[in-house]
Amino acid sequence: QVQLVESGGGLVQAGDSLRLSCAGSGRTLSSYVMGWFRQAPGKEREFVADISRSGASTYFADFVKGRFTISRDNVKNMVYLQMNSLEPEDTAVYYCATSSQYGAVSSLSGMNKFDYWGQGTQVTVSS
Repeated sequence: QVQLVESGGGLVQAGDSLRLSCAGSGRTLSSYVMGWFRQAPGKEREFVADISRSGASTYFADFVKGRFTISRDNVKNMVYLQMNSLEPEDTAVYYCATSSQYGAVSSLSGMNKFDYWGQGTQVTVSS
């Protein structure tokens, strides 16, 4: 079983940056595709980005528009989401998750493709 703990959220102003971290324990994260999702108040959880096991391939939701970067450090068992040019619409709880699926990361954007989830970290962007 995998345990995931997100950190790095907070309250920032529009245009600022945040770096979210996801720490894994229990199993090595290199065995999984890793993804980030978010859930805003009153809305369904939605895909943000994912990254292949090696880190060579990434895929982003359209709303990211080049503002976010996903990366991983398999030695440290960590996954990161660098978020730049934040907008109030980015306000949400951000979750990291593992996927045991194989295939192109662009095909793994559904929640049902992901197995283990963290508890989330709150990101609030003020205008």
